[in-house]
Amino acid sequence: MSVQGDYARLFGRELATVRDQLLAYPDTASIWALPAGLPNSAGTLALHIAGNLRFFIGAMLGDSGYVRDRDAEFSLRGIDRDELVKQIEAAANEVTRALATLDDSELEKPFPVEVARVRLPTGRFIGHLAVHLGYHLGQMDYHRRIVTGVNKSLGALSPALLVDR
Repeated sequence: MSVQGDYARLFGRELATVRDQLLAYPDTASIWALPAGLPNSAGTLALHIAGNLRFFIGAMLGDSGYVRDRDAEFSLRGIDRDELVKQIEAAANEVTRALATLDDSELEKPFPVEVARVRLPTGRFIGHLAVHLGYHLGQMDYHRRIVTGVNKSLGALSPALLVDR
C-alpha cells in the first residue's frame, strides 16, 4: 500500500461518508438520539472518529499540534451538526496533509507511540486506523437507519470512489 495514494484515498472516502452520514440526518437532535441497545450515538461516533484520526495521524505523523481529549469524545452531547461536520473536515484535512508528508519507506518504522501496550510498524497501525474508522462508520450507518427509519445506502463502499482520476 502507498501512504500517499491508497491510504489517502481510503481515508478520504470514509471521512467523506462520515460527513454524508451526518448530513443525512433530518436534524442535530436525531444525530444524538440513543435508541435502546446502541452504545453510541452518531454524534459520539463522529467526535471519536475525528479525535482518533486527528491525534494518531494528524498529530503523531503530521505534527498538527492537535491535543486529544478522548474522554470528551464520549461524554459531550448535543453538539450542532455543523460543528460535527467541521470536526470531520478538520480530520480529513489533517490526515491528507500528514499522509502527504510520509514516504512509503516510513511504513516499516515503529509508530511514534505505543498503543494498547504495543508498538506496531507505522503502516500496520495506519491500516488498523483505517479498519477502526470503517467499523465506526458502519455503526453510524446503522444508527442513522434506525433513528430515521430510512433504509437507504449512501453508496459509501463503492470501489469506484477509489479509482485514479
